[in-house]
Amino acid sequence: MGGALGTVARYAVSRALPGGVDSFPWATFWTNVSGAFVLGVLLTLVLERWPPTRFVRPFAATGFVGAYTTWSTFMVETDELLAHGHAATALAYVSASLVVGLVAVATGIALGRLWPVPPAETSPS
Repeated sequence: MGGALGTVARYAVSRALPGGVDSFPWATFWTNVSGAFVLGVLLTLVLERWPPTRFVRPFAATGFVGAYTTWSTFMVETDELLAHGHAATALAYVSASLVVGLVAVATGIALGRLWPVPPAETSPS
């Protein structure tokens, strides 16, 4: 279900930010950057802040964010830019995707760590 929702969200972004083989692929760029940010926040909360759960990580991280972001489209768009003689745009796309994506995930992790740590449960004496 998370994957289905992530796919619909990615499609919505691609419709809102249409592009072509001759221009910077903004839809995929912003999808991947926002997905990196969300994944940073989400996994920090799931792994460090919230009580253990079996369902949030596979539904939200693997399902939704995994389907929302797209490495394969990133690679195809880079290849198409190169094939159409837009090497500078392809280089800018790859560089910006990596740098801004890393900044986004680091920001997400930092933001997730602002969430208070739940108090440890004490056993009754």
